[in-house]
Amino acid sequence: MFYYINMFFIGSFIGFIMETSIKYLFIPSLNNGLLYGPWIPVYGMGIVFAILIERFVFNRIKTNRWVKMFLTFIFIVLLTTILEFLGGHLIEFLFHKTFWDYRKLKFNIGKYIALEISLLWGVLSMVFIYFIKPLIEKFINKIPRWISILACFGMLFDFILTLMKG
Repeated sequence: MFYYINMFFIGSFIGFIMETSIKYLFIPSLNNGLLYGPWIPVYGMGIVFAILIERFVFNRIKTNRWVKMFLTFIFIVLLTTILEFLGGHLIEFLFHKTFWDYRKLKFNIGKYIALEISLLWGVLSMVFIYFIKPLIEKFINKIPRWISILACFGMLFDFILTLMKG
């Protein structure tokens, strides 16, 4: 369980770094999250779901490695698209804000979904699973549990502060 908690926080932090970099380098008007801390939870959820999908496909489906990788990609694209759709609507419902709007993209399906972005999430997830995750796994189980628990309380406190201001 702590493996997934730690992956969640690592993914949330990587998402924060990625979006902050995009904001300062390319799109100054980008609003990169509601929370105060250095994390964007939707990325952490996406990473955990991607790992679970990859493990499910590789453990349950009997076929060659390339077909498994392709199926993993397809399932990740579908799941991250659903996650982005639900996340966009949830943020809009709870905080009356829109953090992204894909209606200007050619292959959009409303405000929160676009094929271009869904495919990008699939590619980024595969890069994470096959290149970044193996590097992280060398030390992730060495993270003391108290640090994971402290991070959970930190994010919970951050959520409460965000809801109070929102």
